[in-house]
Amino acid sequence: MVPGHGAWRRIGGDRSASQHLSPLLDTSTWRLQTWTAAARTHRRARIPSLPLPRDTQAPEARARPAPAPRGCRAGQRRASLPRSFLLPVPLPPAASHTCWPSSPPSPAPTSQNRQAPTSRRRHLSRIAFPGPRALPRARCPPAAMSCPIAKSRSLVALLQQLGHLGQPPRPVASAACAPPRPREVPLCPPVEPGEAQNAAALPGPTNWPLLGSLLEILWKGGLKKQHDTLAEYHKKYGKIFRMKLGSFDSVHLGSPCLLEALYRTESAHPQRLEIKPWKAYRDYREEGYGLLILEGEDWQRVRSAFQKKLMKPVEIMKLDNKINEVLADFMGRIDELCDERGRIEDLYSELNKWSFESICLVLYEKRFGLLRKNVGDEALNFIMAIKTMMSTFGRMMVTPVELHKSLNTKVWQAHTLAWDTIFKSVKSCIDNRLEKYSEQPSTDFLCDIYHHNQLSKKELYAAVTELQLAAVETTANSLMWILYNLSRNPHVQQKLLKEIQRVLPENQMPRAEDLRNMPYLKACLKESMRLTPSVPFTTRTLDKETVLGEYALPKGTVLMLNTQVLGSNEENFKDSSQFRPERWLQEKKKINPFAHLPFGIGKRMCIGRRLAELQLHLALCWIIRKYDIVATDHEPVEMLHLGILVPSRELPIAFRQR
Repeated sequence: MVPGHGAWRRIGGDRSASQHLSPLLDTSTWRLQTWTAAARTHRRARIPSLPLPRDTQAPEARARPAPAPRGCRAGQRRASLPRSFLLPVPLPPAASHTCWPSSPPSPAPTSQNRQAPTSRRRHLSRIAFPGPRALPRARCPPAAMSCPIAKSRSLVALLQQLGHLGQPPRPVASAACAPPRPREVPLCPPVEPGEAQNAAALPGPTNWPLLGSLLEILWKGGLKKQHDTLAEYHKKYGKIFRMKLGSFDSVHLGSPCLLEALYRTESAHPQRLEIKPWKAYRDYREEGYGLLILEGEDWQRVRSAFQKKLMKPVEIMKLDNKINEVLADFMGRIDELCDERGRIEDLYSELNKWSFESICLVLYEKRFGLLRKNVGDEALNFIMAIKTMMSTFGRMMVTPVELHKSLNTKVWQAHTLAWDTIFKSVKSCIDNRLEKYSEQPSTDFLCDIYHHNQLSKKELYAAVTELQLAAVETTANSLMWILYNLSRNPHVQQKLLKEIQRVLPENQMPRAEDLRNMPYLKACLKESMRLTPSVPFTTRTLDKETVLGEYALPKGTVLMLNTQVLGSNEENFKDSSQFRPERWLQEKKKINPFAHLPFGIGKRMCIGRRLAELQLHLALCWIIRKYDIVATDHEPVEMLHLGILVPSRELPIAFRQR
């Protein structure tokens, strides 16, 4: 229901207001009497418009109202009112919440913003008489529409408004009858803090009590398709919008300029989204926090300890021998598993085994034997525990984890059991390694971190656990998607093969230094991560008030950095649906660095980035040189969000020896 709707009905039908008011404008005496009565009625009714009282209307105006135009709901009429009728009167908070469930309330005018720019005055006018974009679908109670007018408004001011009645009327139609206006996608011009709008003005999907937009997400395909829904919302609401899923409230960013602005204002200890299910388990079992949970100075201390080894290219290049050792075994494993057509049953599981074996050799100097025919239960249980943990914690991010814990739900039980399995395996491996190198800790990767940076054992357990979690499935997932993309683009695969053969002599094992001469290889990996990312979004939590775009976001706001949306946007990448690694090698047209963030952004970027890239680059060298990756069908493969993006079906690819 529109504020002032009853007044529009009393004017009558769908004729313009000037037609009804013209008999009343013959003499100034009649004009004075009419508007004096209107002012009294307005103060009594406390409505934002100034309609004429029914008893002072001319006979034509008191006639039976015309039927509502086709397409309007009962009780709604088209009306045309003069511009002076559109008073910039804000609704009280209750009214805004009741009438606009799909968007947060706008702030009331103050002495600072009363003289707003033209665009702001239009915004206030829309508050008084909402247009199609702001009109609610649900009817609002009359009490929610009332808004007081200052008693100091004099009769002279009213008569001045009356003088404008002879001007051409400004049409004001019901949103139910008017066609929807296309939403303008906001740009990212610099905005001064004083000019920025309140975060409550952010657009976004319908926010229902308790549920937020969860029902709409479920209707559009559920959490498994939420990445597609977020892309749709960015097209509808712009580059920044607000959404609530149950108890999880967040602001979504989908523009390079917004991410750059966030990066420029980053503090010394930027915060990530609080992963409450993980913290609940650590507190429940009295375990330590890792890099994904720690905040502040504790995070910086632990991050610095691992960063010295994991983020320096010189240190990472020393690990290529261990990675190649596992890859040599993996090539033999592929030969064993391929059927007569080159197909591998459950390829994703085999890639996870390779990734697990590789990262464990780096972190623990231990081989679990996953690439053998007879695999031990410890390694298989670890991989299954990771899958269970990833699939359960997402559900507890949108519903209160305290509720799951207090009711001991099946989700909480499965989550806890998975973490128990993970920690048991990690602790055993770390203790064995620390004991092995206790006399010469500086000669070992992990012991050097532990002994020279004053980390507690609990901190070491937690940090290594989260490193392994982040490394195993995400690395395997990235390799799977690039093999799929190469199978669908044989011309790209052939070009990549020629580069590998040019740099590496036949039967020579690839080394880390060889990768410096393979720009097309690196471009292929970047393009695959853009088109089919493993992680569609990352998070930040603001530790101070920050202006992004045209909105001032308060401290504690959870930001979702929708990296998949960046990679699929035509504004950032021409022909974004095409797999074209050449775009990364263009010298004239550089790609905005904030349009491609597969490992996150800023100081909390993925600490295992360089290790993951080395694993993937070396794996591609081994696989492409030995096998032709062929697509067995060309039907589309959808992506599902299960903690990371996975294919909706077994990937249709085959390995055929060259």
